[in-house]
Amino acid sequence: MPDLKDLFQSADWKAEKHVPVITAPEKIKKGEFCRVLASVGKEIAHPNKTEHHIRWIAVFFHPRGEKFPYQIARTEFQSHGESVQGPDTSSVYTHHEMSVSFKTDKPGTIYASSYCNIHGLWQSAKEIEVE
Repeated sequence: MPDLKDLFQSADWKAEKHVPVITAPEKIKKGEFCRVLASVGKEIAHPNKTEHHIRWIAVFFHPRGEKFPYQIARTEFQSHGESVQGPDTSSVYTHHEMSVSFKTDKPGTIYASSYCNIHGLWQSAKEIEVE
């Protein structure tokens, strides 16, 4: 049986529509909040239909030198065009993008993971430095 970590896929987000894209500064000031945006489908649009959509995005921060990361946010996307009339009959759709602000005194790595209901788990990472 594979470990959960082995089920996460990764690729260049410019060529693969499922990879979460992390938009955050490369350097932040110690103790000041920084904004992190995580989205799926930045270069290549990901479908947002009842039958094929991004279900959630989660963001973690792993301070350099610490054993475990901290989960700083998770957003679930609930509306993909479904209604009581059937698939893709609603005019309500959530967009697979989330934003969170956090602060830290340590440099480290921001991780984003996402889940596509058809193509599974995806991940990406971005290093940040603290001045």
